[in-house]
Amino acid sequence: MFDFRGRGKGLALAAMLLGISAAAQAGEGRLLYASLGDTTRAPIGWVEFCAENTAQCQGGATQPRDIVMSQTAWRDLVKVNRWVNETVKPLTDQEHWGVIEKWSLPTDGYGDCEDYVLLKRKMLIDAGWPREALLITVVRDKKGEGHAVLTVKTDKGEFVLDNQNESVVAWTETGYRFVKRQSQSDPNVWVSLGDTKPAVSTASARD
Repeated sequence: MFDFRGRGKGLALAAMLLGISAAAQAGEGRLLYASLGDTTRAPIGWVEFCAENTAQCQGGATQPRDIVMSQTAWRDLVKVNRWVNETVKPLTDQEHWGVIEKWSLPTDGYGDCEDYVLLKRKMLIDAGWPREALLITVVRDKKGEGHAVLTVKTDKGEFVLDNQNESVVAWTETGYRFVKRQSQSDPNVWVSLGDTKPAVSTASARD
């Protein structure tokens, strides 16, 4: 279903170089890793998604794992981010399902921000990446609106896969305010990232 052959090689190389540069910058007076707070409530839609897609939410408590950011790993991230962004067409949950909020894998080719995230996460896990390093994350975007991205935990810092950005970037380079994300040790536990303003991960089409 997911065929990456011959696609985005130039973009992958450029993004890899930019990503390594961003990681280096993060180590020079910037935060490599987001600061975690207390456990908090799961975003609206997650519990319902898990009830309908139990295989995507299994696991229970495990040891946190970061990936080693090799050139191959970076290329995989860039390919997955680009492929999903190009393949899935943005559509709000209201337009798609007739409800304000619904998390779902975009099997029909349409979805909003959290649906992009769910597919990217699934593709990487199916390819052998540890789920402990792939964390669904709720942020406030540059417009102050609730938005969902995928945070990837690596030995070079934390990187973000985003349907509003064709490039994979360090979390410090997104311009977002980070609100909450999955715990590395349990995908059904969510931890605060220090933003006290409430945010719901809602549909957000690409600019």
